[in-house]
Amino acid sequence: MLDAEFDRISGDRDPSSAAVRADILSYLKDTLCEGRESVRVQLEFDGKGLACAQRLSVLEDAIIRALFDFACKRIYRASNPSAAERLTIVAVGGYGRATLAPGSDIDLLFLFPYKATPWSESITEYVLYMLWDLGQKVGHSTRTIGECIRGGREDMTIRTALLESRRLCGDEDLYGEFLVRFDKDIVSGTAPEFIAAKLAERGARHRRSGATRYRVEPNIKDGKGGLRDLQTLYWLAKYSYHAEKGGEALVEAGLMSAHEHRLFRKCSDFLWAVRCHLHFLAGRPEERLSFDMQPEIAQRLGYQKHPGQSAVERFMKHYFLVAKDVGDLTRIVCAALEERETKKNQGLNRFLPTLTRRRRKLAGTSDFVLENGRINAAGPDVFIRDPVNMIRIFQIAGKGNHAFHPDATRLMTQSLKLIDKKVQNDPEANRLFIEILTSKTNAETVLRRMNETGVLGRFVREFGKVVAMMQFNMYHHFTVDEHTIRSLGVLSEVENGERGDDHPLSHKIFASIKDRVPLYVALFLHDIAKGRLEDHSIAGAKVARKLCPRFGLNPKQTALVSWLVEQHLTMSIFAQSRDLSDRKTILDFSQIVESMDRMKLLLVLTVCDICAVGPGVWNGWKGQLLRTLYYETEPILTGGFNAGSRDENVARAKAALSDQLADWSEADRGRIFDLHHPAYWLRVDTDRQTRHAELIRDADAADERVAFDINPMAFEGVTEITVLTPDHPRLLTLIAGACSASDANIVDAQIFTTSDGRALDTIIVSRAFDEDRDEVRRGNQITALIEKALAGTVALPDAMARRHRAPSRREAFTVEPSVVFENDYSNQYTVIEIQCLDRVGLLYDLTRAMADLNLNIGSAHVATFGERVRDNFYVTNLTGGKLQEKTRQGRIRKTLIETITNNKMAKKPAKPTVAKSTASRNADASAKSRAKVSAGKSAPRAAKLPSKQPAS
Repeated sequence: MLDAEFDRISGDRDPSSAAVRADILSYLKDTLCEGRESVRVQLEFDGKGLACAQRLSVLEDAIIRALFDFACKRIYRASNPSAAERLTIVAVGGYGRATLAPGSDIDLLFLFPYKATPWSESITEYVLYMLWDLGQKVGHSTRTIGECIRGGREDMTIRTALLESRRLCGDEDLYGEFLVRFDKDIVSGTAPEFIAAKLAERGARHRRSGATRYRVEPNIKDGKGGLRDLQTLYWLAKYSYHAEKGGEALVEAGLMSAHEHRLFRKCSDFLWAVRCHLHFLAGRPEERLSFDMQPEIAQRLGYQKHPGQSAVERFMKHYFLVAKDVGDLTRIVCAALEERETKKNQGLNRFLPTLTRRRRKLAGTSDFVLENGRINAAGPDVFIRDPVNMIRIFQIAGKGNHAFHPDATRLMTQSLKLIDKKVQNDPEANRLFIEILTSKTNAETVLRRMNETGVLGRFVREFGKVVAMMQFNMYHHFTVDEHTIRSLGVLSEVENGERGDDHPLSHKIFASIKDRVPLYVALFLHDIAKGRLEDHSIAGAKVARKLCPRFGLNPKQTALVSWLVEQHLTMSIFAQSRDLSDRKTILDFSQIVESMDRMKLLLVLTVCDICAVGPGVWNGWKGQLLRTLYYETEPILTGGFNAGSRDENVARAKAALSDQLADWSEADRGRIFDLHHPAYWLRVDTDRQTRHAELIRDADAADERVAFDINPMAFEGVTEITVLTPDHPRLLTLIAGACSASDANIVDAQIFTTSDGRALDTIIVSRAFDEDRDEVRRGNQITALIEKALAGTVALPDAMARRHRAPSRREAFTVEPSVVFENDYSNQYTVIEIQCLDRVGLLYDLTRAMADLNLNIGSAHVATFGERVRDNFYVTNLTGGKLQEKTRQGRIRKTLIETITNNKMAKKPAKPTVAKSTASRNADASAKSRAKVSAGKSAPRAAKLPSKQPAS
């Protein structure tokens, strides 16, 4: 069809003329555009991803063949071609498999017999320039057969690309010569080397993508469980068995069953559908299934919401189940192929780990054996004779640190139906499971293998419901099941002292935990009720009360596990959302935990839970907040907490500071002591008090009205900035605005008023640089802007608008704003709890609005969960009373919601002017961890700004 159309366009004109070329190019652009649109529409109609990729490949084949034929027959026709004037265009790489994603490169090899001739170079240039002018991304190489062989020997990437070659057009005999040479000079006898290289490449690729298939924004091409893993199987089959049929060859070779091959095709079709939709939607070769793309693709694939799960969450659960199937297939085939090659070729030892080449019995069992170093079933009826062996094999493997034989893995996946209610309630099966769960060494590894084979979800049906469950938010980096298994790995590391430097208190108190079993079981169950309409903590406690007796736990252990599951979020909420300097906060928390034993368990569980959320979520600052809550609550649980003890704590703090200032005069020390109110002594540690004292002394000596101190804190991952200034209306607002304009993320603040009318404010911002000197330089930039804001020489809204705000991942989410008033959280303050979508400058806008509403802010606590923020403000009215009137609460609620929803910066990013800092980029690029801003002061500050202060 294209050939005839080219002839029609050319007519009697010179086919090499610019006019003919332009007309052909215009026709091809229309053809390509119409063809791709037709393929896209067909994909939306039938949802067949593999067929979509094949249709795109056929379209590209037709264009390249027509261009080649036109160039050969009409433009550069050779009247008497020599043997050297031969040329073959070969599709290689992914295009060689006759599958093409909408945004993929067109990988071509222009193959010559000996060397390029003027004729072959002209044909090559014509085809390439036409494809480039069409806007195609062409990856090309021009090689002779000898150059292909040399390149394939030296470079495994070139070898793999050539392995997938497919002749498009040109000299057929030349391509045949290449295939013979490639098989003889490269493939023959080198299967072990190729297998080892591909397995190593696969491992490195998985490590780069996070070593898990359960990331909530997965890479569908190169991520674990993605298309590249399926393509690896294709390479191994084709290289080892000279197979042209890809997956079918694995069945013929006995490496994959017919059922597994059907699963192979099903997974491939689904992943191709997702990838093609993603490319069409993004308009580029996007491989990361990001939050903003997931809802649209879920809609295009026809997913509907169910009770407890949105449409996008159901789509992503299906994705992760497919990724799990891909992992199962890859593991089975690679292990079987590795073992087969080991038996066939002793030389494989050079490339693969040494394996024991014999079958031997395992001590204490006749049902399992070690075969080539891997645990295997002694016979095909092992699980039928005793279904409890489905659990026992994992207990034995974990105890002996054995890998699994591919035959055992396949047999287990085929025998899942044997795990019925009888097995689930079998005392021995549950005893073995608890032994696996509470192992001090490799519980995480064994549980993950149990999960991947499907045994874990079958044995604990409630856990099976959260397998591959994704929560559509920026906070959680992994699926629920992967998060749970990772948290158990963290717990094992804490117990064994491997994380002692990061979690010193958790490691220290672990030795005093009387019974470790409830802690492990509670951590296993803490998220087991996710995806239900009922709050997952409450529903999870009910599940715990049901499962624990089955697991063999006594009533006391069951009650403790149920309590831990129900309260597993409590400690982090109190530490990061409540005012720890408020006595009511500590008393409320102590009434919940009731005993030191419970608080110890809850602390360790909380640490493990946060650490397993995702990379970068945990840091030393969060640990400090939890430790503060722990130590503040400990006196109540061990002997009471009263005003007398607080006075004693103040006296001890002053004595400790006095020791640090031993070289000061008594008068100077006394003046420092007189400046601060009791809240200061109770909330500030001695090292910080010392820095404050030196800052005040130096500022007074220099007669400075405004002074700053910058203290990088490497362990906590933050930088501390202290501001000494005459007390100023809306000081918290000014500081928050200056930090926002400087791209500094506030994670905590301590705000105090001294007896001589000055403010001593210490703000903590996330660290942006590795080197302290860089952090100090950044701190100086922040303090310079704070000083300008205090002087009124800079308009903060304008300064914030000038900052470059790249589109945030938060824009993919919708959070309905809510404002709730709580008068029971504090004896002195009303707590305004605000939940909404996080954005740049939110704290600044909210504090300004509260000042306009004549509210005094006692403290503010910001807990951010990915895209969602929960801000708790401790406030009073101008007379220092609580906000009791419903009418005024309604007015305040309306104003705050308008502040949240009407912010211009939240709707449209400012014009780019200045590049963002590392800290801000990280905050926008990954699920943001919880943060806190707490402010404690002895007297309310003025609530009204001077008239010159710029308005929003």
